[in-house]
Amino acid sequence: MWIVVRRRGADGRIPVRTLDRGASSSAAVAEPTGYPGGPYDTSLLVKYEHHVARHIWFGEERGPKKELKVAGHGLKLTSRVPLALPPQMESWVSRSGLASLQRTSLNKIDTNLVSAFVERWHLETSSFHMPFGEMSITLDDVACLLHLPIRGIFWSPQDVTEELAVELAVDYLGVSQGQAQSHVRSCRGLYYKLEWLYDIFVHHRAASSWAYATRAYLLMLVGSTIFADKTFTLVEARYLLLFRDLDGCSGYSWGAAALVTLYRYLGDASMYSCKQLGGYPTLLQCWIHEYFPTVGKRGENWNPAGNCGLPRAMRWSYRQGVLKVDDLRPILDELTPTDVIWRPFEDHRAWRVFDEICLYRGCLKWGETVVPYLLDRCLRQFGYRQYVPSPPLDCMMATDIDVDWISYHQSVVAVIGSSTVATTPSEVEDGYLEWYYRVSHPRLVPPHRDAPRDVPVPVYDAGPSDPDWARVSTLIRRYLRQVNAEEEDPQFSDLFEALHISHSH
Repeated sequence: MWIVVRRRGADGRIPVRTLDRGASSSAAVAEPTGYPGGPYDTSLLVKYEHHVARHIWFGEERGPKKELKVAGHGLKLTSRVPLALPPQMESWVSRSGLASLQRTSLNKIDTNLVSAFVERWHLETSSFHMPFGEMSITLDDVACLLHLPIRGIFWSPQDVTEELAVELAVDYLGVSQGQAQSHVRSCRGLYYKLEWLYDIFVHHRAASSWAYATRAYLLMLVGSTIFADKTFTLVEARYLLLFRDLDGCSGYSWGAAALVTLYRYLGDASMYSCKQLGGYPTLLQCWIHEYFPTVGKRGENWNPAGNCGLPRAMRWSYRQGVLKVDDLRPILDELTPTDVIWRPFEDHRAWRVFDEICLYRGCLKWGETVVPYLLDRCLRQFGYRQYVPSPPLDCMMATDIDVDWISYHQSVVAVIGSSTVATTPSEVEDGYLEWYYRVSHPRLVPPHRDAPRDVPVPVYDAGPSDPDWARVSTLIRRYLRQVNAEEEDPQFSDLFEALHISHSH
């Protein structure tokens, strides 16, 4: 058996009597509540009322365009990032920990692919809710894809006024008082324009004013990548404070900074009212390419085996896809664990050794933004058997985040101490899928609108351990499902035999 079918009524709910109540105490309610097509136990996804998935179930789109507005700065960076910096600048940029960002950006972003995944993100759990459980972009993913340092301190900035934004530009970018005042006022906020920063970099490089040039360059670089916002043209002036001391900015956890910023924008974009995505879309799209080889279209610049230590994001290049958001939704609905490469970076460990701090469970912060980082919800990405995770953290109540981060060992022990190493890549404990389907949503698109519908609660078998055989198994099984094949039918006997052979590898 591949699935166990639970009957949902026309209202999208599963009657209580059909459920195994032993998997989670949160299910022990007298009467089910919840949303059609969504969780009927609403104790986990408390913001689901405003989530885009709730509206998609009824055919309600965000607007005339179903995809989000997503801007990547890859093409601009190609013209703005020189092939070689002057040695005086190169030393600072290299020591900052940000040098890899000069080459990692995709030239273009597949907005349909990215948008389809954003629709499955939930800010309560900082994870994508897939048909088979949760997955997330982790610190390990950031380290391997971008080669950013993940250890280091979090940044707590001081407030920046318009006057201070002007003062910072004068002191650390080497512009005149009048030029700084005029520019800050033209931005109508506490921002600098990316193009303006690039011009300052070019000017000071020509004048051999290396410190000014380096600050303008680094601020332009992070504003075009990990700190990109929804204006697509500006960067917050307060980030200049990060580069006052060019010899000390290497102490920050730039990987956490990238993750916090992306998590925040993913949370915003998962809401029905939002139509734009900020953050670094290259990080999200390359993460999809690594974990989901059958979804979307991508170009491959080199094979991992031939990698010379480059960030893994540079492996991928943009290829225009033909599938739109509404084409991708049912494809994601039908994904199974064998469609996932659960540990894609094992062949990259010669250049990025796994750091156990990636298994930290707690809050991450950058500036005033605090997000939950909940590794117990995506243990399969680390080779552990997935169990029913603890309730999410309330980051609004977190007061000692820096202390928790420094003493990460305690949370790591708590996370992996409750699990065991998986014997197969996608292994879950008994009761996990039943619990997950109570508190989440199995799909975004109903099979037949406004009619009783069967929503499968998968009971996945172990499947092949070899990723190539797992792919073969997935393709065969998908076809057999599409044609409603029965194993007793002689017409399909060869395919079922091939499926059984693939499972033995």
